[in-house]
Amino acid sequence: MTHALPAADPASAWRSVKDRMAAAARAAGRRAEDVALVAVSKQQPWDAIEPVLHAGQRVFGENRVQEALARWGGPRSALPDLELRLIGPLQTNKADDALALFDVIETLDRPGLATALAKAIQKAGKAPRLYVQVNTGEEPQKAGVAPAEADAFIAAARRDHGFEIEGLMCIPPAAEPPGPHFALLAKIAARNGVTRLSMGMSGDFETAIRFGATSVRVGSAVFGDRLTG
Repeated sequence: MTHALPAADPASAWRSVKDRMAAAARAAGRRAEDVALVAVSKQQPWDAIEPVLHAGQRVFGENRVQEALARWGGPRSALPDLELRLIGPLQTNKADDALALFDVIETLDRPGLATALAKAIQKAGKAPRLYVQVNTGEEPQKAGVAPAEADAFIAAARRDHGFEIEGLMCIPPAAEPPGPHFALLAKIAARNGVTRLSMGMSGDFETAIRFGATSVRVGSAVFGDRLTG
């Protein structure tokens, strides 16, 4: 079982991350406001999330539909400016539930899921913003479209379902330098006319900003480490 060890002061940690993001953007000749912070609230207790909310954070990332529903189902109604992003793999049988809760789904990665989302969108009469997840390291244990298949997948999603693909997302292999993976994702995005890049986490978000990230997904640097036990 995984437990969260909250940061001593999540609001201060959040401000520190925001400052580091702004510095990284300036160093890359970019504007700080062009890079969004997605605070990864998965498996975090509410007493760690609440101070960050009060500090002004409004974009949060979750890995699982049911866990996110339990955490945000109530608070969501009181926070009209809240944005929830699904950043974990989505099962096709959870497409309806995901559509009801999330504003952004960052893990579109296979034809079957595209079909399930298209049906859910037609039923609900609304569409989330969609990102395609690319498995830049071609790791068998990770979700995501292989880089060589990304162009065709994006084209099919647009052609077959009328999807507007807002962005691409990747999670580089932990044991490799992230820069080349971020560069690869940016290259795929550019040739497909995709303008948003979700890349970079607690250990490498400054590098991601240098390579063009428009959003970074940061958990432990804000909320503290998760412990297994």
